[in-house]
Amino acid sequence: MAERTLIILKPDAVQRHKIGEIIQRFEDKGLKLVAAKFMQIPEPLARKHYAVHKGKPFFEGVVKYLASSPVLIMVWQADGAIQMARKLMGATFGYDAEPGTIRGDFSCSRGYNLVHGSDSPASADYEIGLYFRPEEIFDYSFADEQWLYGQND
Repeated sequence: MAERTLIILKPDAVQRHKIGEIIQRFEDKGLKLVAAKFMQIPEPLARKHYAVHKGKPFFEGVVKYLASSPVLIMVWQADGAIQMARKLMGATFGYDAEPGTIRGDFSCSRGYNLVHGSDSPASADYEIGLYFRPEEIFDYSFADEQWLYGQND
């Protein structure tokens, strides 16, 4: 099976009307959307999501930020999905992100960063499990998969 990654369009992406444009970036790259959920993350769940950062100075701020407004939570799939998604997102904050990336094109903030993406297969498995049951993730084929994922052997 291809690799999966969790992507969250954070409160600032939702509030700034960037959902469609950001999804388009993942679709244009060829990643396959296999699950999606629009929700407001309760603060206890945001704490679990960011548990790896507990004790760091920014922990309370990122928890409150993630729980502050509705978000769009998605699972995207492709070979190399995690690394591709991270390249699409760009550097952590918009003021430092390269043009052409989501954060580089849509943000100049030093605190809000529009989108979360898993940083490893282990974190993807953990994060996906926080938001989705296995039966909520769909396995299907694109009609053009040969052209998207094929190799010139």
